[in-house]
Order: sequence, then C-alpha cells, then structure tokens
Amino acid sequence: MNKRLLGSTGLEIAPLVLGGNVFGWTVDQHTAFTLLDRFIEAGLDAIDTADAYSMWVPGNQGGESETIIGNWFKASPARREKTVIITKVGAKPVEDKKGLSARHIALAAEDSLRRLQTDYIDLYLSHLPDPETPVEETLRAYENLIRDGKVKAIGASNYSAAQLKQALTIASEKGLPRYEVVEPEYNLYDRSGYEGELRDLCVEEGLGVITYYSLASGFLSGKYRSHDDLGKSVRGPGVRKYLNDRGLHILDALDTVAAAHQATPAEVALAWLIARKGVTAPIASATNIQQLDSLVRATQLTLAASDIDLLTTAGNHV
Repeated sequence: MNKRLLGSTGLEIAPLVLGGNVFGWTVDQHTAFTLLDRFIEAGLDAIDTADAYSMWVPGNQGGESETIIGNWFKASPARREKTVIITKVGAKPVEDKKGLSARHIALAAEDSLRRLQTDYIDLYLSHLPDPETPVEETLRAYENLIRDGKVKAIGASNYSAAQLKQALTIASEKGLPRYEVVEPEYNLYDRSGYEGELRDLCVEEGLGVITYYSLASGFLSGKYRSHDDLGKSVRGPGVRKYLNDRGLHILDALDTVAAAHQATPAEVALAWLIARKGVTAPIASATNIQQLDSLVRATQLTLAASDIDLLTTAGNHV
C-alpha cells in the first residue's frame, strides 16, 4: 500500500488512520485486539488515540484507549515497530486548567508512555488550544520530549488558522519544534472549519493533515436517514444535526457514487477525503470486523473526477 509522508515529520503512514476513541467505550479489549490485528495485516499502520479517551463513559477516567493499545503491544512487542502511534494531551481536566503547561505535558507524556507500554510516541498532539499557557512554554516542553527521544514529532488538533499561525511563528522565531501535523474536523458535511484559511496555511507550510469525524459521527455511512434511525447507536443523538436537506442531498450523492463502484456510502465518503488536496489521511473508527474491512476497501477505491465533483457539489447544496 502506498504510504504518505506526514508533513515534515519523517513519518510515513498509509492513507487511513484507525480511530482509537471507541476503545474502552463501544469496543472492549478483546474486540480491539481483533480489529488492530486485522488493521495491521491489511497494510495500514497509524492509530489515533488520546489520554482523554474515553473519559465520557461512566466509570472511566480517560486513558482507557491507550491502555488497551498498550496491552496489545505487550501481547506481541513486534507490533510496535509496525505501528505509528498518534496520541494527544490537553483535553483532560487539570486542577490549574493549564492543559498545555510544561509541567502537565511532562507528566501526561509519562502517563501515556506507561499506558501505551512503549518508549516513544510517534506523533504527540496538543488536543485543544490552551489560552492559559504561553505557546513558547508548550513548545519548549515538547522540545524536551523530542530531545529525550520520547516523542518524534508534534502536532495540533482543533486549532484555528490564527492559532496555528501564531504557534508556527513562535517556533520559527525561537528555534523551537513546530507543529508538523494538524488534526481538524473535516468531512463531506463539515467543511467550513478546514477549507479556506486553515487548509491554505497547511498546504503553504507543508503540514500533514489527518481529519477527525471523517464520517460525521457515522451519518455519512447512510445508517441514519430519519429521526427514527437515531436510536440505532450511542452516537445517534450527535447525528441529529445532519438530518436536514443538505445532509440528505449528500447521502443521495453518496448513494449514486457507491452504486457505480459497488461500494458503501462510508467507503465513498472516505475515498473523497483521501483524494482531497490538503488531506494526508482521514481517521475512521470501527467497532467490528465488517466495518474494519470496509475501511480497508475505502483505501482501495479510486473515484473518478466526475464522482468527486458530484460529491463536492452536493456538499455545497443548501
């Protein structure tokens, strides 16, 4: 499988990243091991997680996803060399509310390394901007981790173009490591947050981009087509906002392209992202083998220019 360079990190990844947000939530450890094995066997290699996953589940504290991945590594240490681990810091609540302070980053990184049962993190992301902490302090904390071999590269999630530009400028002026990868919300429906100034900046700076909510919480799978469908999964309530004329118009276009390629709407939605300028790879989650195999097929699907135009235009529909 052809791999893509993740910005200027030196890291190469296959064109789809497995979302680990479901581990410890809707996927237990046994199922996660099965999915991870299948993922690696298919030639895919990058896994996205965070220290905050999945603290929203009653009884969880965060770190459950990292722990499951770490246990998977422990069961077969050779897997670590075949895997690119992406994790994040800054979304878990901390007492002083400084999620990207030097002190918190140093402690959180050690906790993530321990849970992941590894000596290094391939890509460490600032999960959310932290207005309480100077950007220079955050970047110096990452500089220490990179110097010590605990982190290979850094990136930022949920940053606006202005916030990212500020961080890049400070890194350049102070001779500090810069954010080499950006993780924005981006899919066929949710486009305004990335397209435009942020995408232009990422392309101009040669940054890697991995998109989250690539299937709009499952809406773009075609599973939810009316309000009666919202009870089909725990993600149902989050899909309600997509059930409007524009969302249904996008589903119609996905159905058309999917039928032409004997594919599923989800596979087409991911293939559209993979083909987009300024996208290195989308992140997508799976809760069973059938869904995982569908993610693999998405990486093998080549859309015609007319397919891409139809999908893109559908997303512009109001």
